[in-house]
Amino acid sequence: MRVFKRFMAQLTAKSVVNTYQSEAPALFESAAAAHARRRLRNRVGLLAYKRGMVPYYLPDGTHFACTVLEVDRCQVTDVKTADKHGYFAVQLGIGSRKVKNTTRPMLGHFARSEVAPKRHLVEFQVRDESGLLPLGSELKADHLIPGQFVDVKSRTKGKGFQGVMKRWGFGGMSASHGTSGVHRSAGSTGQNTDPARVFPGKKMAGRMGYDFRTVQNLQILEVDADNGLILVRGSIGGADGRLVKITDAVKKPLPKA
Repeated sequence: MRVFKRFMAQLTAKSVVNTYQSEAPALFESAAAAHARRRLRNRVGLLAYKRGMVPYYLPDGTHFACTVLEVDRCQVTDVKTADKHGYFAVQLGIGSRKVKNTTRPMLGHFARSEVAPKRHLVEFQVRDESGLLPLGSELKADHLIPGQFVDVKSRTKGKGFQGVMKRWGFGGMSASHGTSGVHRSAGSTGQNTDPARVFPGKKMAGRMGYDFRTVQNLQILEVDADNGLILVRGSIGGADGRLVKITDAVKKPLPKA
């Protein structure tokens, strides 16, 4: 054991460490280098609304749950380039909004793209200039093809203020032996005299849900471009009517055209 400690001391000595200088660049040497390491998609994604879940049956009788997504007038409202903004991105708008409920700056923004006021706007970053689209272009459900895998991002259902048992899965206090009025409490949350405080990040009661969640590697089963419907295998977070952001799966290869 003494030999091992002595060997470790020699490896960590300053004179030895300085002789093995790494030539690799720093991890966050610049904003441009950090942006280049991001796994950006080669093309823009798609916006849709969640409409519910249905069972899907195969010819052999096998069935599983699927989510129905609706694409409602998804159009390009803005384009960002590296020369002007520092990165490449496409802004998509979906849905409709009354003119009287739209501010004048946003009316000018939509007029520049020659599109009607949109209910939601979402930006999709792309890798290079080849992923940009002309202003006013409309993306339909056939932007995705059956069989490909996608990553879907949405907001989960909001649960409001919840206790530790529902929010974090705590077991609660004892159900008998003198326990009174604290059956679902968290128990002790503090420390002793030192440090005499509650550590940051302690699991406690609070607001639950309404968080962004991304479900990866969901498969597209069917696409109905005429009605703007997309059938995705599996579940997607959020209530019916929630806005959904769909992108090509980052962990799966793109389908062959």
